[in-house]
Amino acid sequence: MRRLLACLLALCAFACAVPRASADPPDPHAAPAPAAHQVLVMLRMPSPHFRPDGAYGGGYTDDSTRAARRRVARELAAAYGLRVVDDWPMPAIGIDCFVMEDTQNKDGGQVERLLDTLAHDPRVAWAQAIQEYRGLDGGDPLLPVQPAAQLWQLTTLHHASTGRGVTVAVVDSGVDANHPDLAGQIKLRRNFVDAYPDAAEAHGTAVAGIIAAREGNGQGIAGIAPGAKLLALRACWETAGPPARCNSFTLGKAINFALMNDVGIINMSLGGPKDRLLQALLDAALSRGVALVGAADPAQPDGGFPASHPGVIAVASDTQRAAPPGSLRAPGTDVPTSLPGARYGLVSGSSYAAAHVAGLAALILELRPGTAPARLRADLDGGVRIFPAALASGPGQAGSINACAAIARAAGACVCLCPSTTTTASLPPPRPR
Repeated sequence: MRRLLACLLALCAFACAVPRASADPPDPHAAPAPAAHQVLVMLRMPSPHFRPDGAYGGGYTDDSTRAARRRVARELAAAYGLRVVDDWPMPAIGIDCFVMEDTQNKDGGQVERLLDTLAHDPRVAWAQAIQEYRGLDGGDPLLPVQPAAQLWQLTTLHHASTGRGVTVAVVDSGVDANHPDLAGQIKLRRNFVDAYPDAAEAHGTAVAGIIAAREGNGQGIAGIAPGAKLLALRACWETAGPPARCNSFTLGKAINFALMNDVGIINMSLGGPKDRLLQALLDAALSRGVALVGAADPAQPDGGFPASHPGVIAVASDTQRAAPPGSLRAPGTDVPTSLPGARYGLVSGSSYAAAHVAGLAALILELRPGTAPARLRADLDGGVRIFPAALASGPGQAGSINACAAIARAAGACVCLCPSTTTTASLPPPRPR
């Protein structure tokens, strides 16, 4: 008991050293939210003619039609009183996305009329507003320690699988790749927030740690899938307000990059309004067999977007009283995890519940590579337990995942508590450490 108390006090000391985001002064260099007078204009691309490699950064170097599309974009801008601000090709869905700014109506009052006009131009695939998104943090992380990983018997699960060979894209704020629990776990990092240099940020680092923190290194935590590798795709930035802010364009660039780099899972611990560009990219991901995990927004009856998008595995915190129908529950309260600067702290919210499920999905994909998203969801559903809080919320509410049952379904063998008739010969051999 004394040893446990000492460990709890030590972790609390780590947590108390972490300043709350809301107490930080505003960063004058932080990337601004998209202006109300900026829109996204999509131009169609020709069919892709080659497969980019892992160094692909968003452009086909020998695409002779790129210059033509830029010329068309400039012509459109001139015709409608716009200015081309930025652009990014998204071959995953066959479009080139241009950010354009209305130079005539700075108050943004004419955006809807402008979008309608652009939609009727035959050169335009579609046009849309730039939506805003935020990380779904659950408030003050400095609460008493409650190691959520114990609920899933991680040590036992890792005898069956560690997520080895699986790549998870963390579409989030910046990840601290130098954190001792993440060193060597990041396959590559990319920054898609052009207005603000890459940075190690709290939300993205915490999510990455829950998914794939190193195991058995003598410090910190063990990730749900310590054998997995991460793509740290910075599509969000952090300010003194929400824990992380993103928009349609930054998220679109990151998700397109993930699809062009053969990921197995995309984790999106964020929420906001529905968005045509992002919907198209998510549909493309599902058609390619990529599993999508999204955090359910507790303030939205349907969980918000992208959690509510068909095919996305929506995840709510296990202590959330009411969760969207069809969503799953996972540990999301007082979760110890990595923070920038080799620190640790406690975090709460559906952002971190989603990270648990992304890690669990990686364990399943190691056991059964190529599992389709629908089958993966069935494995997770098969391990659901309904808790009293969910029952009290009415029929159709979320149940908490039984990780042992989910992994047993994927492994085809008992993993955790086994019947007395089960012999040790039927259990998977321990994984090398």
